[in-house]
Formats: sequence, C-alpha cells, structure tokens
Amino acid sequence: MNGVLVADKPLGPTSHDVVARVRRALGLRRIGHTGTLDPLATGVLPLVVGRATRLASLLSGTAKEYVADVRFGAATPTYDADARMIRDPRTGAPVLLAHPPPEPAGLTGEAVIQALGQFRGTYWQVPPAYSAKKIEGVRAYTRARRNEPVTPRPVSVTVHSIELESYEAGLARVRLSASAGFYVRSFAHQLGEQLGCGAHLESLRRHRAGDFTLADAVPLETVEQEGADAVSHLIPLERLLLHLPGIVLTEDGARRAGHGNALKLDDLLSGQKVLAEGQMRLLDGSGALVGIAELREPGLLHPVIVLV
Repeated sequence: MNGVLVADKPLGPTSHDVVARVRRALGLRRIGHTGTLDPLATGVLPLVVGRATRLASLLSGTAKEYVADVRFGAATPTYDADARMIRDPRTGAPVLLAHPPPEPAGLTGEAVIQALGQFRGTYWQVPPAYSAKKIEGVRAYTRARRNEPVTPRPVSVTVHSIELESYEAGLARVRLSASAGFYVRSFAHQLGEQLGCGAHLESLRRHRAGDFTLADAVPLETVEQEGADAVSHLIPLERLLLHLPGIVLTEDGARRAGHGNALKLDDLLSGQKVLAEGQMRLLDGSGALVGIAELREPGLLHPVIVLV
C-alpha cells in the first residue's frame, strides 16, 4: 500500500478531514496530503500513502490548475462565499444561498479580460487574513476570528496562464494555472479591487496538481464505500516523479542505496550517464523506485530519500 491516491475532494471538509476519512477507509495511519484545499474548494487532492509520504515534499511544490467562479459586487472578510452559505441540517454540508450581490453597473467581460492581464507572471501576493499562515506562531485565521490585526507576509507567486471562460450577470468563470502557494481567494479579492467593484470567490475546483488531474481522481465517497479495496486506485511509486531522470542500480547498488550510502559509478548498470546537477530517481533491476539521489560531489550519488 505505497503510492498516491488522488481524491476528488467534495465541498465542505478540510483537507485534514479528507486525510482522516481515507485513513479510516483504508485502515492505514500513514497517509498525508501534498497541499491543502480550502473547505469550500473541490477537486484534485493527492494523498501520499505508505512510503510515498517520504516524497510529499517533492510532490507539493508543483503548479496547480483551477477553474474559479468570481462573484463581483461585494468583497467579504474571508475573500470567499462563506458568509453566503448555510449548513444542510441533514448532512452538515455547506449550501450556497441563491441571493448574490447586485451586478456591478457597467461591468463587462472585456473589462474583466483586461484586468486579468495584470495577474500574469510573477508578483507578490498577500495571503488572506483568514488563512492557515502563521503569524508569530499563531494561525492567521485564529487572530482574525479574535478581531486582532492580521497582516500576513506577502509571498512570491507565479501565474503561468489565466483566461476568462465566461462572464454573465456579475459572475466570471476563470481558468488559471499558478505556482504552489498561490491563493485563488486573494486573487478574486484583488481582481475586485482592480475593477473597483469588490469581488469574492464563489466556487473553486482544482483540475490539476502537478502530474495529477481529475482523470486520476476518485470521489471521496467512493473511497469510503470501497474501504480497503480502494487501494486499487493507488498510483504506484514507479509512476511518480517521472520528470526526474531514472538511474538503474546494480543489485549491490540498490542494497547500498537502501541503507542511505553514497553510490559510485560501479553501483550503476553500465552505459548510464549521471547528470551534473539535479535530482534523479534510483531504480532497482526490476524498475522499482528505491529512492531519490543528488550528485553532491564528482563521482558520488547521495540518496536524499530512501523508500525501502
């Protein structure tokens, strides 16, 4: 039971809630996620299972793709539609009320397109006050709920692509791809400021996280229904991080790598080239992923992550 289970996160639970529910379903404790999704967001949430938890740091820093519905006409303290939602008394799931703010007079799709151009590229983004960012050791949302001043530190983010898919009656659907750490809620809030009418994020669906897409995702309800059998949906270790070059080890080399020992050229199958820099996947003779290594000094590969 080692690999990545891509959950299709539903509306309502936190990412930590999803991890807890999958742990119960699979009967495993060693499960984590590679980057949170807000409770009011849905979509791709990769979960690392078993030894794949050691790869979480390499899987979490990847670009993400979203489809966001931005509602114009009113800003909110949380930068999303939380204030416009109620809880279903039967399921506890959040339900969006059907009364949006009035459509801003004169706002057009063309104006939105022009404003979106300001967000392409790399810039400094201020996370929402209601976020999990820590300020002097305290979560920002904790301070915000106490009505304490909250000024999260700006972070450098990159928007790789952004486009307007539709605009009607004050609601814009935007598709964007951005670096890890990008807050779509902050983007929606800033877009409203840019257009001078206020805005908030009404809904968000993550379509891709790194190499994982909705095509890989399994509904959380399905995982819970299948229980331990849901491990059949795991993406195995050998299919992870394929953008890194692979180095096949000899039997002795695989054994040395498993103990975290430095590897020499004699530990590699003949005829292979080692890159001068960057990380490499270490594979045994059967193609199983043994670990991740770096070339730190001439002629020596140092395992930085061991998976056996």
